Amino acid sequence: MATDTSLPQRFWRPAGFVPLAWRNLLANKPRLLRSSGGIGFAVLLMLMQLGFERAFFNASLEIIHRLDGDIFLQSASKYRFATRDPFARGELDAARAVSGVASAWPFYAAWFEIFWKNPFDNKSFLVRVFAFDPDQPVLQLPEVEGRLAELSDPDTVLVDRRARRFLGMDKGAVQSELNGRKVRIVGSFSLGPDFESDGTVVTGNRTFAQLLPGPGGAPPGVEVGVIRLRPGSDPATVTRALRAALSPEVAIFTKKQLLELERKFQADVSSAGPIFAMGTLVGFVVGMLIAYQIIYTDLTEQLPQFATMKAIGYRTSYLIRVVLEQGAFTALAGWIPAWFLSILLYRVVGEVALLPLRMTAELSLISLGLTLGMCLISAILAVRRVIAADPAEVF
Repeated sequence: MATDTSLPQRFWRPAGFVPLAWRNLLANKPRLLRSSGGIGFAVLLMLMQLGFERAFFNASLEIIHRLDGDIFLQSASKYRFATRDPFARGELDAARAVSGVASAWPFYAAWFEIFWKNPFDNKSFLVRVFAFDPDQPVLQLPEVEGRLAELSDPDTVLVDRRARRFLGMDKGAVQSELNGRKVRIVGSFSLGPDFESDGTVVTGNRTFAQLLPGPGGAPPGVEVGVIRLRPGSDPATVTRALRAALSPEVAIFTKKQLLELERKFQADVSSAGPIFAMGTLVGFVVGMLIAYQIIYTDLTEQLPQFATMKAIGYRTSYLIRVVLEQGAFTALAGWIPAWFLSILLYRVVGEVALLPLRMTAELSLISLGLTLGMCLISAILAVRRVIAADPAEVF
């Protein structure tokens, strides 16, 4: 029986079991370190941009996560959460009459109207102030929930000890001023600033009414109506009933919808989303250029070996696969150290800047996908050098 002894067939089958790309990567250790450093720089740049973007979103959405309700009401003209646009308190009375609603209570907020005086240097700064009826709390902060009795007293506040340090909220002061009105600090909580607000003050609804500009003591408008449903109630059914019972000036959201509204504003309307996206894109392009230079240089140095393989019968498809595998290994060699370094930088920068910088599985997968993408694209562009190699010309 005849046996096919042609060179392509004899040499092709064993080649599939040779980790050629891996051996090429490890053949030159100094070159591997330089490659890892170059790719790692681009990966670190992307990870920091992605981390800041997530921190920006998480900080702006944190207070919504803390609202203790199932359905939320706010003015229909309110285009984002962090802007003052109250609606009439009578809408909450109408909401309470809807079947399936267990409670409907107001949440008050002011972002750019109240000044806090640092009790240690007497400098004044804008802060955001949140308020509610202490007998009907709607904010899920453990330290706040333990101080509700004190918030019932006039001119008492709780302050955020993770606020920007220049506000002096972290130094244990017992008295300060809000809009020129003396207030007594009865405790603190841990929340943290966002990219627009340096610090947060929580107070009762009566004190809040005294702080707003205008006639002191006038009942403030409701910024967000926090509705809790009765056990077993269907949120969709209750939402339809609320739409029928309330005026068109009031919009109705589930917590997921309210979060999505704010996230969409930050991503599409505010400047922060495009800025961080552009930073990530710049990191990707820089990484792709670095990866292309690295892979192209490696292939140029290894061209005689690739030409020899073509001469003895290795298929072009196999050589392309080796180059792509080499690109993937180069990506991993840069991504792994950059990932570990970014965890350290997240912790350090997060503590210094008081930002919720955290490495997550989502961030890890996104950065890994971007790294593999930029290195594989570079490998595809560089592999033409191998495809076009003529053994006769090389030697």
